[in-house]
Amino acid sequence: MNEDRPLTWVEFPRQTQVNLPVGAADCHCHIFGPRARFPFAQASKLKPADAPKEALFALHDQMGIDRCVIVQSGVHGFDNTVVEDAMAARPGRYLGVALAPPDVSDAELDRLALGGFRGIRFNYMAHLPPGADEAQLAALAPRLQARGMHLQIHMEPALIETMALILVDLPVTVVIDHVGRIDATLGRDHAHFQALLRLLDAAHVWCKVSGTERNSNLAPPYADAVPLTAEVVARIPDKVVWGTDWPHPNYRTDPPNDGDLFDLIPQIAQTDAQLQALMVDNPVKLYRFKEI
Repeated sequence: MNEDRPLTWVEFPRQTQVNLPVGAADCHCHIFGPRARFPFAQASKLKPADAPKEALFALHDQMGIDRCVIVQSGVHGFDNTVVEDAMAARPGRYLGVALAPPDVSDAELDRLALGGFRGIRFNYMAHLPPGADEAQLAALAPRLQARGMHLQIHMEPALIETMALILVDLPVTVVIDHVGRIDATLGRDHAHFQALLRLLDAAHVWCKVSGTERNSNLAPPYADAVPLTAEVVARIPDKVVWGTDWPHPNYRTDPPNDGDLFDLIPQIAQTDAQLQALMVDNPVKLYRFKEI
């Protein structure tokens, strides 16, 4: 079924050298298909090979991941059933973040929340359909908060300062994707990274420290980006979560080896306390995982 579609993930990743704590969570990954059962959205510009739940489960079992948050991909649009199927296969340990239109109905929000979705994601990236506008976010935020859901934001780094003016006043938990997609080659003093740090100082704003490899312009171990990610973890140790971003859609080159990404964890969470918070305690707090 994959025909000539590009495989965006390494089929046989090397084993990580990191021993993760019990209950460790991958808080950002996706599932593509299989298309025979879960067709891709016609509007999706990305046409990857299948990346089914079985491959994701195998990666997690290999690396020592006990919990997971699957983020609905634009490949499947607003039809979140591919994530629902994966959550049902590992109930309680696998939760979701949905895609939905800004005017999603109360009934659909109720259904998503009861079904294990903990948030709604909006994209503000050139290669993806546009997210909600300011008025739509303001209207949606209290509806999410009432259901224990959060707002997840994936945005171009040039938009951080402008978006911050909106996000800091929203009455809902906000989660910023991939360290704001900052360009690590610009350094820590660049306006984009400094705007991100200011935004993260808001009590209700969290950060996913996934995507270090995306923010880098180097080969593993991504030496230009790791210090910036580590600075975010040290600055807000109780408001960060980590993820693989498997199966690495729209990556800049050939897909990264997930073993390399797992090996970055002790470089970005440099103390035992930071590691425990990043991989276990913060995911439990944000996503309300049950005890293992």
